[in-house]
Amino acid sequence: MRRILPSLAALQCFDAAARQLSFTRAATELNITQSAVSRQIRLLEEFLGRALFHRIKQRLVMTDAGDAYARDIRDVLDRAEAATLALMAYSGTSGALNLAILPTFGSRWLVPRLGSFTTRYPEIQLNLLTRLKPFDFAKEEIDVAIHFGDTSWPGVEYHHLMNEVTVPICAPSLLAGRSLKGPSDLMSFTLLQHSTRPDAWADWFEAVGEPSINAVKGPRFEQFYMVIQAALAGLGMAVLPLFLVQDELASGRLVVAVDLPVPSRNAYYLVHPNSKRDAYPVKVFKDWLLEQCELG
Repeated sequence: MRRILPSLAALQCFDAAARQLSFTRAATELNITQSAVSRQIRLLEEFLGRALFHRIKQRLVMTDAGDAYARDIRDVLDRAEAATLALMAYSGTSGALNLAILPTFGSRWLVPRLGSFTTRYPEIQLNLLTRLKPFDFAKEEIDVAIHFGDTSWPGVEYHHLMNEVTVPICAPSLLAGRSLKGPSDLMSFTLLQHSTRPDAWADWFEAVGEPSINAVKGPRFEQFYMVIQAALAGLGMAVLPLFLVQDELASGRLVVAVDLPVPSRNAYYLVHPNSKRDAYPVKVFKDWLLEQCELG
């Protein structure tokens, strides 16, 4: 069946014009003439039967239809580009493995260990993508993922990697020689918040017997790495997984403020679609990663 699709050239011109809001800048980006971009956009609008842009006093403004179409087309082009680059980079006989990782877990725990995997399996092309929010295996070119949470995700296979213990930490300078007597003493400090775990402080206070403390105030950071850097800079107290700050604690750049470690309710898992359990790259990466977790 013939697909109902405009030309790739038209879609590329539309994507560039939508991002630049200028045919001239889109032409510069694509290394073609402004008239070529204008012609492709006109052909695309004729194909779709609706306007994608308004031309208002030398300004380019997207229509509502154009704005919605641009978001969808950008996703399609991104996926096509990723697939093309993966094929161009592929040189082995066993394929590539697209792995979605949590940024700080990846940079601090996983990536320093990957040398042993690539040495053992040089035929596998590893491609790492960072993810903070949930994704869809059906819509994204991802084979396996590192997931922190529970096991309620349908259609995937779970492999438990590790549990997590959190504890309040800070820079030594923040305490200024003061010894904290208990959890309530933390409220005299700024509490650094993690955006994707907004209840982290509340969960910790509840676990140590202080459920009534208001622990949601404080500057918010998107990644654990940013929270760690803020703590190192003395900006406040952070409640963090111990395994992510082992180096800083060992060197004395960070200290445990209140020595009451609390196990997290969730855990880290390697997950993949049920349909990929027998894929060679998935199988060997799973076995290698479980081995690394056992080694600690």
